[in-house]
Amino acid sequence: MNQNIGTEEAIKRWDSFADTYSANHTEQGDLHKEVFLNPTLLSLMETVSNKKVLDAGCGEGYLSRMLARSEATVTAVDYSSRMIEIAKGRTPNDLLIDYRQGNCEDLNCLEDKSFDLIVSNMVIQDLANYEKAFQEMYRLLGDGGCFIFSILHPCFVTPESGWEKTKSGKKLHWNVDKYFYEGVYEQGLGDKEKMLFFHRTLTSYINTLIKTGFILESIIEPK
Repeated sequence: MNQNIGTEEAIKRWDSFADTYSANHTEQGDLHKEVFLNPTLLSLMETVSNKKVLDAGCGEGYLSRMLARSEATVTAVDYSSRMIEIAKGRTPNDLLIDYRQGNCEDLNCLEDKSFDLIVSNMVIQDLANYEKAFQEMYRLLGDGGCFIFSILHPCFVTPESGWEKTKSGKKLHWNVDKYFYEGVYEQGLGDKEKMLFFHRTLTSYINTLIKTGFILESIIEPK
């Protein structure tokens, strides 16, 4: 696949897929988020009341709304203009969420040290320049602030991962290959859409966080 394909192409595909994606989300997100991600993210956040929170890559906004209902002051950004439209449409007037279209790789519309908490839920793998995104999160956090993010597990979701099946369709095992490949690849979502993802190893993620200046406190693999 052409390695020059980057975030701009990913944005186009997410704009096209936004309505289908959002149709599968309730006020708790999709099933995967409701069962696995939300309990973990919320346990790491602890209390958010009266905190300034950035939802970095908010999608259709379910997590932003959850945070606002918990009395956080929420700013929500997403690089898909259609996602922002959907998020605004799903947000009641009494939830004062500041929705903005913006790429997490460059959020110069937001001031330095303006947030107590930044959460990025299943977003970083959608960005070509994750190093720049981490630098932006670091810039935007106030002293003592916390950055929490979730990603597809890079050990098991790789460019050539997937179920090995019999001719009758019975699942045999999950194939994992090209873990050390770093770059763009396509993966099907839904029946037709092929989305862009950007694979990196755990080593790259962790070392980049440390190089950026973050202190790593916890890694959780929900089960």
